Amino acid sequence: MARERGIAAFLEMLAAERGAAANTLEAYRRDLADYHGSLARAGKSLQNAATDDIKAYLRGLKSRGFAPSSSARRLSAIRQLHRFLYAEGLRGDDPAAILEGPRRAPSLPKILSVEEVERLLATAHAAAADAPEKSAERLDALRTVCLLELLYATGLRVSELVALPKTAGKGAEPLIYVRGKGGRERLVPLSEPARRAIAAYRALLETRGGAAGPWLFPAAAASGHLSRQVFARDLKTIAARAGITTARVSPHVLRHAFASHLLQNGADLRVVQELLGHADISTTQIYTHVLDARMKAMVRDLHPLNEV
Repeated sequence: MARERGIAAFLEMLAAERGAAANTLEAYRRDLADYHGSLARAGKSLQNAATDDIKAYLRGLKSRGFAPSSSARRLSAIRQLHRFLYAEGLRGDDPAAILEGPRRAPSLPKILSVEEVERLLATAHAAAADAPEKSAERLDALRTVCLLELLYATGLRVSELVALPKTAGKGAEPLIYVRGKGGRERLVPLSEPARRAIAAYRALLETRGGAAGPWLFPAAAASGHLSRQVFARDLKTIAARAGITTARVSPHVLRHAFASHLLQNGADLRVVQELLGHADISTTQIYTHVLDARMKAMVRDLHPLNEV
């Protein structure tokens, strides 16, 4: 089927040439299948769709209640697909080239304050201390402490965090090796609290005989390691105990907190980009709102011609 060949070839290109992750490929597959289905219902195909057909599809997304950000993501996928089809000679023009995406209000990442993160960590540590010694409950609590300390110390993506190997943090140097999106590799520094949390958790894990596999956070799942969903659930449990609204807390929010708190304390944006594993600094620039007040203060206090 022409549709399947065109979309399949495009997805293969994303995987082979851009190193797109499995979750990214699945998102593209869903978005483009929906687009193709809309064309088919209108008697059109990828080979003869016109600009007006794409506009009609975007209007349909709006009537279906899609947010501007979601519609913009769909349009991005459609643009890339048609650009690919044109470049590969699978059609003679690019009907999406002149389209503009829906306007989106600038969105700022949700973050927690330093005090709120400290409360989360203190609550997790207290839960571990209260659990019976060497029990399964203590192991689960120490795992949560370890995950939280690691996440706030490194800003890892949750998928990177739960899939850390059991050797993570074992070396003499306070660093962990991470393979991120697209197979990109980086070294991330570890804080001393994070190293202590890993050591305490690993010691009990080994005592209870749970360290036989290759993962730092083993679990009875298809992957063999803890799932993102289980960690997110445990994190919300700790947030509720700490008196923080659970809707405000997720693993990604702690990643945002890591980046924002570093910038607030003077870190360079390029350094934060490297630590987060962003391929493009434009992705890191969602945090520039954090820098506004600091830059104004620097100009006010440090510019030689500013009035005292």
